[in-house]
Amino acid sequence: MTLALDSIMVPDLHPDAPLSTRKARLSDIEAVHELIGYWAARGQMLVRSRTLLAESIRDFHLYLADPFGGKPGGLAGVCGLHILAPDLAEVRGLAIHPAMQGRGLGKKLVEACEAEAREIALPALFAWTYQQGFFEKCGFTRIDKTHLHPKVWSECQRCAFFENCNEIAMYRPLV
Repeated sequence: MTLALDSIMVPDLHPDAPLSTRKARLSDIEAVHELIGYWAARGQMLVRSRTLLAESIRDFHLYLADPFGGKPGGLAGVCGLHILAPDLAEVRGLAIHPAMQGRGLGKKLVEACEAEAREIALPALFAWTYQQGFFEKCGFTRIDKTHLHPKVWSECQRCAFFENCNEIAMYRPLV
């Protein structure tokens, strides 16, 4: 069975399935694309193309659900850390499977990205989001978009909503 909206489908995972975590692989592109697409179809995030996912697959951390209770396993959550400059990285593509909401996976994925950023001595993170409250709980603060690093805007120019962006900019210093 699958959950669908506008033909965007994700596998029906059991909410109590055991989970494991790892970095993404090229073989994960389709599952990541489907999960992000599921939420993008609901206006909760921006869609990412398979090509963009392939170019940045090493950025992503995953939570995987094992088969459980007669339901198949699959992607439970994803989040990426995309380095933009020596002093800034973006937390991007955070998506949690609808059956896995409320288990703290989103916060754990953001923490994994933060730990990776600290490991390589990045001084700050930012995120574009529609979920300001969630990122505030993760230690981010809302900032004016005009205060973002110029490299952010070169990335934004590829977005279909560049001229009409309504995402919220969030910032977290790490030092």
